[in-house]
Amino acid sequence: MRPLRRFLPALLLLVWLAVGAVGGPYAGMLSDVAENDSAAFLPTSAESTEVQRLQRQFADTGAVPAVVVAERPEGITPADRAFLEDARSRLADADVTAPGVSPVLPAPAADAALRLVAPVAGDPGESVERIRGMLARAPAGLDVYVTGPAGRVADLSEAFSGIDGLLLLVAGSVVAVILVVVYRSPLLPLLVLLSAVLALGLASFVVYLLADGGVLALNGQSQGILFILVFGAATDYALLLVSRYREELREVPGRRDAMLRAWRGTIEPILASAGTVILGVLCLLFSELNSNRDLGPVAAIGIAAALLASTTFLPAVLVVFGRVAFWPFRPHRGTRKPESEGVWGRIAGRVDRTPRAVWLLTTVALLVPAAFLPQFEASGTAESELFLERVESVAGQEVLAEYFPGGAGAPTVVIADADATGAVLRATRAVDGVAEAEPTGTA
Repeated sequence: MRPLRRFLPALLLLVWLAVGAVGGPYAGMLSDVAENDSAAFLPTSAESTEVQRLQRQFADTGAVPAVVVAERPEGITPADRAFLEDARSRLADADVTAPGVSPVLPAPAADAALRLVAPVAGDPGESVERIRGMLARAPAGLDVYVTGPAGRVADLSEAFSGIDGLLLLVAGSVVAVILVVVYRSPLLPLLVLLSAVLALGLASFVVYLLADGGVLALNGQSQGILFILVFGAATDYALLLVSRYREELREVPGRRDAMLRAWRGTIEPILASAGTVILGVLCLLFSELNSNRDLGPVAAIGIAAALLASTTFLPAVLVVFGRVAFWPFRPHRGTRKPESEGVWGRIAGRVDRTPRAVWLLTTVALLVPAAFLPQFEASGTAESELFLERVESVAGQEVLAEYFPGGAGAPTVVIADADATGAVLRATRAVDGVAEAEPTGTA
């Protein structure tokens, strides 16, 4: 048993380094299996989601409409029309579009804009990028945009594509600063961050395999939250373990014995905390919103990975480094306990002496902001507000809204039985605000 205790930390380090080598690259590959179309966020029971499902019966391709809109405020010229007509011909012959590229249509109220609709086949991100490249050489003064559902999906994918590295950098930097302030050691924060990075590698590996296999759905929102959640949970659990380990190093001479006592003293609260969070996020499985429901298992996997790394890898690496990890304030046996002194020591003593008064005061303090909860209004966020910077799909949608009827970029689709086509058309055209309604086909 004693030889096992001697070599167990080194064995755990080797296992986790292997996990990091295999799982680490998958953190940057999650975008490949993420879905950011509207169906990934809408409730499964929503009528619009059902329409998207039924639309697949009308066409074998999963075509998404891309809307090309061109604007010249002082008036469209013959050269502009020729450019759009030529672009339409090239789009109709290109392999990035599905059959059914529309004619070039002028704005009904002003001769300042043109538009055409091109169904995009394949990945909208790659297809829209190629379409924008084909339209790059527009006549001087003519502003050309690719918008519509395909344009928004492409811009969303582009916005989420850099989220991995950015979130990892920001989260790591913030956590590193906090840990340096808390631990007052340059080495210990690096060990804690390494534990979080390995946990993220494990979580990314598992989430990638499940998403790629169709077991769970991943979107950019869940992907970003996963990164933050793993770093936050791993750091939280590390605070408990490291603090207890430092206390035990002042009580016992051996670092292995100190870690064993620290691990036994913290494993229960860490397990309770992780278990509570995992059960809490799994409650999202009961949400009707797809984005929330899919977040549940992704977040649970992240918490489980943080728990595993914090209770196996971190203890092992702390044993290997021993008291050196706390340099320059190394805890030696018999040294004073600074946590019982100073401001925080006095606060802890006051809480210990008057626990009832403390929890009553904190409860009242929390109830005051909670009283404003009934005034909370969630009216939703427009897709244009999802971007921090002005993107082409948003700019194009604004041009469409200015010159063309509402819905020109993303027309409303009504699906009904074929024998009810006439009645549905009459009812739809009678709705105030409907510019036109036409049948498009039968299943």
